Amino acid sequence: MKISQKGLYALQAMMTLARKHDQGAIKIRDIAAESDLPEKFLELILLELKNARMVDSVRGAHGGYRLRRDPAELPLSDIIRLVDGPLAPIGDAEQLRGLIAKGGDHRALYEVFLAVRDAAAKILEHTTIADVVKTGKAKQGTGGKIVIRKKATGA
Repeated sequence: MKISQKGLYALQAMMTLARKHDQGAIKIRDIAAESDLPEKFLELILLELKNARMVDSVRGAHGGYRLRRDPAELPLSDIIRLVDGPLAPIGDAEQLRGLIAKGGDHRALYEVFLAVRDAAAKILEHTTIADVVKTGKAKQGTGGKIVIRKKATGA
């Protein structure tokens, strides 16, 4: 898995929107300034996030962008997959499973890649934008560790 510069910018923009979630729509120039991102590139990223229904745009003098969902309901994995594609180091999880099923001399290598993908996916699927924003606000000296929450099951 590799997170592109575009993916990193998308995550940073979403963090800015999460920090200002209760303030309504935020103008692109304000998001760009706070996140130190190029405004023109940010416009393209926000349009992609809007098309994926992760953010809403508001027109008018008080317009801008805002998160469509609560930041605690936006896992990092959703944003990364949207912008950068699969989380697997090569191909995607299904492709890796197919290579493992074929067997052969390189099966163990593909199993390692799948394990890496699964570990990364678990962290990214259980870490939300809210978690990252909250960690950034944590007092210095707490270690700034992100707590991975397990999703509740109906069992």
